[in-house]
Amino acid sequence: MTEGPLETPLSDSPSPVPGAEVGLALFQPDIAQNAGNMIRTAAALGVAVDLIGPMGFVWGDKKLKRAGMDYLDRAAVTRHLSWEAFLQAAAGRRLVLLTTQGETPYADFRFRAGDILLTGSESQGAPDEVHRAAFARVRIPMRAGLRSLNVAAAAAMVLGEALRQTGGFPK
Repeated sequence: MTEGPLETPLSDSPSPVPGAEVGLALFQPDIAQNAGNMIRTAAALGVAVDLIGPMGFVWGDKKLKRAGMDYLDRAAVTRHLSWEAFLQAAAGRRLVLLTTQGETPYADFRFRAGDILLTGSESQGAPDEVHRAAFARVRIPMRAGLRSLNVAAAAAMVLGEALRQTGGFPK
């Protein structure tokens, strides 16, 4: 698949009405397998995905395809060339950053329909400008002395809670 226009959805899946459903955004993902897993999870749950570039792999990467399987074609994925382009597209929606630096445990946060869950890159996390743009920063409580969970596992946990709270699971 070629890069093509980066600001348009890349699948035939219907995109949710802006502000109507929980979304998932990946900030400059580094690892194709993690992105593929998150896209697969989002496709199965009917959640739109925003990929914010630059990415550490090409869209057609075989590792992405292997992890995403045939779900990549069933996902509502929009690729954005930059953080600024994503912010324009997400205007009016709350960004909820998943971060080990979060003040609020994710299960204590009150999610709303229209929230976009945002993950940082695997190698760098999220830079200060992303932290500043976030409406909220949530964390997954973990045992002392451990650094973090895999980003795909963390996204699945928090996405599940957000969908539970908003009644957003597929019927």
